Amino acid sequence: MTEPLTERQRWVRRLGRNGAVVTGAAILVVLVAAALFADVVSTHNPTRLAPANRLRPPSAQHYLGTDEFGRDVYSLVLHGSRISLLVGLTTMLLTSAGGIVIGLTAGYSRRLDVPVMRCMDGLMAFPAILLAIALMAARGPGVWNVILALSVVYMPRTAMLIRSTVLSLRELDYIQAARALGRRDGAIALRHILPNCVGPLLVQGSFVFAYAILAEAILGFLGVGVPPYVPSWGNVIASGKNVIREAFWVSLFPGLALTIAGLSLNLLGDGLRDVLDPRLRVR
Repeated sequence: MTEPLTERQRWVRRLGRNGAVVTGAAILVVLVAAALFADVVSTHNPTRLAPANRLRPPSAQHYLGTDEFGRDVYSLVLHGSRISLLVGLTTMLLTSAGGIVIGLTAGYSRRLDVPVMRCMDGLMAFPAILLAIALMAARGPGVWNVILALSVVYMPRTAMLIRSTVLSLRELDYIQAARALGRRDGAIALRHILPNCVGPLLVQGSFVFAYAILAEAILGFLGVGVPPYVPSWGNVIASGKNVIREAFWVSLFPGLALTIAGLSLNLLGDGLRDVLDPRLRVR
């Protein structure tokens, strides 16, 4: 007789059987590998200007062509993935950490719930990209300023998700039993409530990752994000907008990379939701 599967093995099996999770994770791994080994697989220095080679179409020498400054688009896309994925990953981590603190505080403490969530409602009242542009205008261009601005923009969404999960758990019997045993509120929130927030947090984090990558590209395209001399997908797309008729490939290929990254993260998020949500789970 075969031994029964452990809980961890059952979760791994469910993830492996979900096509969206497998596909999204595989694409994301390829993108991350391309970013990590960009120096190895790129063919040119992405910041080197070569006016004699400007607006060259894709060829054996320049796989994805060149831009108006003669820079190799293939190398720009590879190195640009570093900034775009860094912004997305760091924004996801910061919004998750901040969302956990704010959501647990507001959801568990009735006294702090109203003032904290009204602040979150105030931030969510602004369109996300406009609030990000305003924050960037106040702080100036820079990678970490972009991360900070996007974290402020997307943190209220994560906080509200965690709060709603906490509210659904706060009055359950095992929480009441922990209170009756004299456990402190902080210990109850961290030990008994927080683990139940991991599933929704993972799903929300994958979507925030995708939103942050897209928002970084929008800010770069508008000229208020990462400095123009730093390769990123948004900056490369922006550099090609003035020559879109003569050299469409300058904006096309970083746009495709952006689309593929967003697609992989959305597939991963949808798959995680299907696996982690008991109502949607298929054994």
